[in-house]
Amino acid sequence: MILIVLGTQDNSFHRLLEKVQELIDKNVIKEKVIVQVGRTKFESKEMEIYSLMPYNKLEQIMKEADLVITHGGVGSIVMALKLGKKVIAIPRLSQFNEHVNDHQIQIVDSFDKQGFLIGLIELNDLQQALERAKRFKPKEFKSQTAHMIRLIEDFIDNN
Repeated sequence: MILIVLGTQDNSFHRLLEKVQELIDKNVIKEKVIVQVGRTKFESKEMEIYSLMPYNKLEQIMKEADLVITHGGVGSIVMALKLGKKVIAIPRLSQFNEHVNDHQIQIVDSFDKQGFLIGLIELNDLQQALERAKRFKPKEFKSQTAHMIRLIEDFIDNN
């Protein structure tokens, strides 16, 4: 099963779902596809679409997924990586009015370069990324939250 997570941004990410639908129509994607679309308006007979899910439901579906395709939001990426999932991340781009700027490019690029996920800028590369994902072994993600909290607490205590 493939889970697609588009976050909760006000702007649409219709472009990604159009590409996924195209790959379903071409029989490239044969797996069940569940989508958390947020505010993106999209209809498909082949995809199971939810606007928003409670966190525990999203987490449960993500645990069951073989692959997570997500936008470049840190929350969605980290959630999938913490669960040990294979992730394809595609940043929302300002040129398509999907976000106010292109900061998601840097987020996706950073996680990709570190070996945590497969990052894409061009949606035309999604089919190749799906093939690569079959063999991809993501680097284990370890949260640094506790370390960061200690650094902040030490900074506050010493200033």
